[in-house]
Amino acid sequence: MAEPTATASILPEASLAGRVLRLAWPALLQQYTFFLIQQYDQFLARYFSEEHQAALTTANYLYWFTSSYSVIVSAGATALVGRCFGAKDYTLANRAAGQALVLAVVFGSFATVTAFLGLSTLMDAIRLQNNSPQIAAQYLYPLAAILVLQMIETAGIACLVGAGDTKTGLAVLVGVALVNVPVAWALSGGAGPALDFGFTGIAMGTAVAHSLGGLTILALLLRGRSGLKLSFALLVPDPEILRRLLRVSIPAAVDSLSIACCQLWFLSIVNRLGTVSAAAHGISLRWEALGYLAGAAFGAAASATVSQSLGQMRPELAAKFGWSSFGLGGGLMTAMGLVFYLLAWPMCELYSPGKPQVTELAVVALRTIAFAMPAVAAWIIFTASLRAAGDTRVLALFSWTGFLGVRIPLALWLSQDTVDLGPLGVHAGLGWGLAGAWTAMVCDLYFRGALFVWRWASGRWKSVRV
Repeated sequence: MAEPTATASILPEASLAGRVLRLAWPALLQQYTFFLIQQYDQFLARYFSEEHQAALTTANYLYWFTSSYSVIVSAGATALVGRCFGAKDYTLANRAAGQALVLAVVFGSFATVTAFLGLSTLMDAIRLQNNSPQIAAQYLYPLAAILVLQMIETAGIACLVGAGDTKTGLAVLVGVALVNVPVAWALSGGAGPALDFGFTGIAMGTAVAHSLGGLTILALLLRGRSGLKLSFALLVPDPEILRRLLRVSIPAAVDSLSIACCQLWFLSIVNRLGTVSAAAHGISLRWEALGYLAGAAFGAAASATVSQSLGQMRPELAAKFGWSSFGLGGGLMTAMGLVFYLLAWPMCELYSPGKPQVTELAVVALRTIAFAMPAVAAWIIFTASLRAAGDTRVLALFSWTGFLGVRIPLALWLSQDTVDLGPLGVHAGLGWGLAGAWTAMVCDLYFRGALFVWRWASGRWKSVRV
């Protein structure tokens, strides 16, 4: 077995902030590489109609559903591999990594079959207007076809994060981006009519790139990387290791998928406002992702440091790493909120040239979410910290309370002119449109952010077994 590299070595006690930053910067670049892929897809979509842009917004929501679903392999992988590295049990770490890839193949295959059987029905339920449901479904089919390889990519990167290696994931996703840009351009009409698959070609380029990313991660782990080295023997299902992984991952996936389902419900509320609002909503979401992905990067740093500290039987050090990750990540995200507010118009106009109605609505939404960046930081970074600690069972309750108790009812009341409550009758709403929906989002984020801060401060996660 390969010895752990310096990147994956046991955590030093000095300079908590320095350790967090060393892990966070590659993860930050990795997240922004993924962001650039999505932005490039949006950039290509600008040459299509508003129906296509609205369809892309919905497709990206559903693609995010895939990211949420992948937590069923990534959460347990990072937590268990990280604890093993903290305890210097590298044999068990490799066993855990192998079983994480087994789960990736199983759940990736299930998702592909489910998507091909139910995607059209789901599109009809989301309330897109005109031809957007059919456009979104055709866009998603190529992405659904490669879910096994994308799950392997996600699981492998999660294992490496647990080992303290955030640079390999960055390198792989940079490669994914370098492939995606020319292939998506060529297949969406840039290379001429012979290879022109239209709007669906954008997704085909992304699918090709992520397929190569998954194969690259698999090859690196089989060869040996950062103390992890897989063999085909380690890919034989091991019920005990699978149970330990799923004990963390299933509650985390329930939480993540609950959020995704509620986001789809929220999207259906936005889609009722019309195609212009749906297109503006998508543009604002893409810029908001600059803040969200920064939180995910510091969440990755928290995952590695918290899980390894707990593997060393040092819960107080783990607590300090969680707070340090939140302080640094929250500061960066708050600064991004200021950028969102000041530069909202040119940022949004970039993706809606010559469409002032779309731009105006997107600007209002982006400026609204700018005030929520500290709350988004608390939600994302402490979610990652708690998952790394194996404390995943309470997280879904926080998400359900925030969405079902705050966001959804507020969004209906603030955005709609009338709210149909079925047997409870039809009631007047405030009719603020897209601005009302995003105001409801901000209220929910502050509510849930406070719950996650409280959970981390309580210290109850320190006694959870993985």
